[in-house]
Amino acid sequence: MIRRYWAQMRAVIRLEMKKTFLSRRGLWVYLIALAPVLMFAGHDLSMMRTREERRAIAAAHPVPAGALLAVQPGMTREEVTARLGQPNLDARQIRFAGGRVRRELLSYTDGQSRYVFGFADGQLQSITVRPEETLAQDRVIFATVFQFFYLRLAIFFGCVGIFTNLFRGELIEKSLHYYLLAPMRREVLLAGKYAAGLIAAAAIFTSSAALQLWLLSMPYDSSLPGREIAAYLGVAALACLGYGSVFLAAGLFFRNPLLPAAGVLVWESANPFLPSALKKISVIYYLQSLCPVAAPPDREINPLLALLISSSEPASTVFAVAGLFAVAAAVLVLAARRARLLEINYGTE
Repeated sequence: MIRRYWAQMRAVIRLEMKKTFLSRRGLWVYLIALAPVLMFAGHDLSMMRTREERRAIAAAHPVPAGALLAVQPGMTREEVTARLGQPNLDARQIRFAGGRVRRELLSYTDGQSRYVFGFADGQLQSITVRPEETLAQDRVIFATVFQFFYLRLAIFFGCVGIFTNLFRGELIEKSLHYYLLAPMRREVLLAGKYAAGLIAAAAIFTSSAALQLWLLSMPYDSSLPGREIAAYLGVAALACLGYGSVFLAAGLFFRNPLLPAAGVLVWESANPFLPSALKKISVIYYLQSLCPVAAPPDREINPLLALLISSSEPASTVFAVAGLFAVAAAVLVLAARRARLLEINYGTE
């Protein structure tokens, strides 16, 4: 019996894989999956244009940070060079504005940050500190993009597009009855469709995440730890697992699955403001607990909203993974019960 169910499920997966990967209705899923890849590719191009300059600065003898901090506005160019030595960048500009005024920019580095001193008529007028980009800083930027855009928006809406169409799309195209007329249990049909959607979504979004991580480390001589890469890919796949089950059920229970999708989006977005007990009734709580690098809080958030953010300890790895599987299993059980009672009337769809 189990062997027959498994054979039927594999047949459904084969049929659904072609429709899921090649569906015109789902082409936009590829676009949102590739959006962060294009962003990191643009960042790499910018980094490559300034690579030689950065290497020259890194190769220059760094100036002690204490000496750089001791420089104050009003000092002359000669005083600055006497303290710090010759700069690694000496650019002069001359302009005329009510007389001849000489502008100079001198650049120094302490190995961690770049200090640019601006002079007018030989006197120091401005000091600009520009931290050098490092892989450690880009890791934090990636964590922010991954948690606040990739998980909450890209994978979320990608799963809406893939999983809601597994049943709702068939009803719109008036082709679901071919499955229902086959000698196959509804639970097997649902499992096959879910597995096909999960394989497709995980393949698309983990591939995109892998490309992002490769582009992230490409401008640097070092690379990310393998454990961190595996963690990000695993989180992307688990996001497809959790959100996929929710939106598969939405396609079965609701004629317009975009309405429940909007409700889930509001609930997931409100997660930082929920009490600790309610945080656990969401997918994003477990996903963020599994991320290897914590995303920093938004500095531009309204102070009143910042007061409403509730802090809670992240879930342990075992509990987070088990929680995601438990949520997916519970939702799929409800969806299977609905699939058992599913009746088709194309005239009302």
